[in-house]
Amino acid sequence: MSLDIGAILAGWDFQPDDLQARLVAGDDGRDKIQMRVDLGVLQMECDGRPDGRRPHDRESLLEHHEARRDAALAVGEEFKLLADDCAGLMREGLQYYHRYLAAFHLQLYDLVARDTERNLRLFAFVSKHAARNRDRIEFDQYRPYVAMMNARALALKELGRDDPRAALARVDEGIARIRDFLREYRQDDREGDCSELTFLLRWRTDLQVQAPADPVARLEDQLRRAVDGEDYEEAARLRDRIRLLQEEGPRQEARG
Repeated sequence: MSLDIGAILAGWDFQPDDLQARLVAGDDGRDKIQMRVDLGVLQMECDGRPDGRRPHDRESLLEHHEARRDAALAVGEEFKLLADDCAGLMREGLQYYHRYLAAFHLQLYDLVARDTERNLRLFAFVSKHAARNRDRIEFDQYRPYVAMMNARALALKELGRDDPRAALARVDEGIARIRDFLREYRQDDREGDCSELTFLLRWRTDLQVQAPADPVARLEDQLRRAVDGEDYEEAARLRDRIRLLQEEGPRQEARG
């Protein structure tokens, strides 16, 4: 068998300004995702670790280190991720990044949601257990982007079901995650500088136009914004109005 991949690349020219991905059937009967890159092609498994490996007989290095942590804590020992551990986890996280990016292009939103949620779990794990602060920052700097991609995938899935209100809720979850990040790093006064947050806020405005009018939903939206802005007096007033409307609904149905 020839090792030359020229036949695979023939007719699939690299386009530097366009992400190119495709879903193919593997020789083992499982689907694979392929991404065209400048000098060849990346091929990734759809399930498990993208390269198909099982480090330490686990699905991924993240699962391996999580098991190490659990074992250490079970006997009262301290658990830390050393620099080499973090380097391996970063390389692995990059594999999942490539896969969810290609999957987003292919509109495989369940896969995107799964892999972005997985990398958010990775960031939280490293942030909690890394021995060096520089490793924590190196991972956590990507949290707003991955939270945005997670929200986009989930919202687009809801739009595919023709449910713009559910899509709005998913976008709101992404906005809340990014705002949590900014508060953690004391950057909540610089929301306008966060491109991921700006994107979700603009998209939210567009989705509101598509969502059906609902007085309770509008009040709930105002309530979320009041809580985000720490306007607790307004939040309490809005909760009272929502409760009254929700109580009036059953009474009107009974009279009808």
